[in-house]
Amino acid sequence: MISSICWLPRGAAKPVPVAAPMTDEELAAMREKASDLAAGVLEGSDVEDADDAEPSDSSGWETEGDDDDMDVESAVAKARAAAEAIASSSGRTAAGAAGSKNSKGSQAAAGGLEAALAELDMDHYDSSDDEGVDREALLADPDAPASAAVIARALGGRSAGIILNDPYMQSAAGGADSDADSDAADGLADLDSDEREDYVLRDSDLLILAARNEDNVSTVEVWVYEEASSSTGGEANIYVHHDILLPAFPLCLAWMDCSPSGSSSRANMVAVGSMDPGIEIWDLDVAEQVEPTCTLGGIDAAAQQAAVEAAQSAAGASSKSAKKKAKQKLKKKAAEMDKQLKPGSHSDAVLGLSWNREYRNVLASCSADKTVKVWDVVSQKCEHTLSHHRDKVQAVAWNPAESPVLLTGSYDRTACLVDVRQPSGAALSWSISADVEALTWNPGSPTCFLVSSEDGLVASFDARAGAGSNPIFRLSAHNKPTCAMSFCHGAAGLLATASTDKVAKLWDVPDNQPQLLASKEPKLGAIFTAGFCSDVPYLLAMAGAKGAVGVWDIRSSSEVAAKYPALMHDVVANQ
Repeated sequence: MISSICWLPRGAAKPVPVAAPMTDEELAAMREKASDLAAGVLEGSDVEDADDAEPSDSSGWETEGDDDDMDVESAVAKARAAAEAIASSSGRTAAGAAGSKNSKGSQAAAGGLEAALAELDMDHYDSSDDEGVDREALLADPDAPASAAVIARALGGRSAGIILNDPYMQSAAGGADSDADSDAADGLADLDSDEREDYVLRDSDLLILAARNEDNVSTVEVWVYEEASSSTGGEANIYVHHDILLPAFPLCLAWMDCSPSGSSSRANMVAVGSMDPGIEIWDLDVAEQVEPTCTLGGIDAAAQQAAVEAAQSAAGASSKSAKKKAKQKLKKKAAEMDKQLKPGSHSDAVLGLSWNREYRNVLASCSADKTVKVWDVVSQKCEHTLSHHRDKVQAVAWNPAESPVLLTGSYDRTACLVDVRQPSGAALSWSISADVEALTWNPGSPTCFLVSSEDGLVASFDARAGAGSNPIFRLSAHNKPTCAMSFCHGAAGLLATASTDKVAKLWDVPDNQPQLLASKEPKLGAIFTAGFCSDVPYLLAMAGAKGAVGVWDIRSSSEVAAKYPALMHDVVANQ
């Protein structure tokens, strides 16, 4: 299933994701492993000598240790006999055909076989190549000829052996090539022309992020949508470009251009909320990442490990009679140890995220722990914790005109407005008919917001009317929970809704008198998420239970074309 999607602004992503750089710790670990492997190979003859001195039958493979030398001699003798037989046969055949002249040739052939056997030196097959050589010197200089030969033989004859100080093994801090584009180009070396054409992102490509879980494997997928053109055979095309493996079930996404490093340049990042209390931030321009760029809140691994070690130490130091009690206490505290959280962290699943486009380092989150938090992405700290809801908080959204104003919706059947400039002030609250599923601001009227609920209703409110005011209109959009809402950026008053009833609908709501324009069942199963593209306003992306992303080109609706002809003009301009 796909729980959340969001569009990337066109041009925000690099044409080719760069390879994830190795950290200094990873590089040191690789070099240590290579060094251990080299040492193990060079010390191998000592181990073999010990095995020869004390043969063992426990493995079932060696049962005649005393006859090893005899077996080798027998094998060499058989090889010589075979060589002589071949040489003799070659000589007789040649003699029958050409007489004494070929007899000399057979002798030469026999001599050649003898020379080949001598070169193999079967009598010294088990001898180490580095006998008489200083092992410490070899380990200190792994590029020395003797050690290189031994290591290369262990690695299947690769003459390069192991290079412990490979100049091309560079960390993120000291890469061999600082040019990211060059690194990206190197990543295309193994791709054929067709694969390269699909992998390199073009300026015309539209990108969609999808939070997906299938067979208990969680990922963020980067989908590429190509509009219909002559290059696509006259049909639209959509496919997965690459993905990011996640440690927990993803629930929400928020794209942002602010890097946690604090760089002033525009980045290409995504914040991911999941069943874990931490908010992971990933760099979408880096492929094959193992860890996020940073995590806001979440489990404090260092504190958790310290607590476990302290408890184990206390249990080990106690007497036998007290060890049982200590173990019982450890079991009781196991859950608490799992909850060793960073300061300011959520304590339960993160259900919703919203990035502030005006204050680019600000991210809002809401959680099943009944709180709303405001984060500084650069300092990676929680600036404010809001506790005005009495149940799980499902959604948050910053006001597009007044950036410090935050809209929140909860399972306590309320929608609230808070000004984070005065976080201790009382929140303005409106009652909702059922648990809140989604909410959005009306971009054509920034003081108005819409809230959808579990009973399928969509209610619109005007904040200027004050807290607790009646809705401007109430719309029975679907007969099941309305999970998603989105306003079209290119047509004022064009609203899309989507539901677990598997249907997406388009509504005309400019005069607060909703009118259904079109509906579509995209065969995606129950729809959990949907959104219009800001760059191409006639494209609506949707996803849900079947784990696929669908894109509805609303130009296909004659009602939409008649009501919003400007969308058709945009289409002509883009062709």
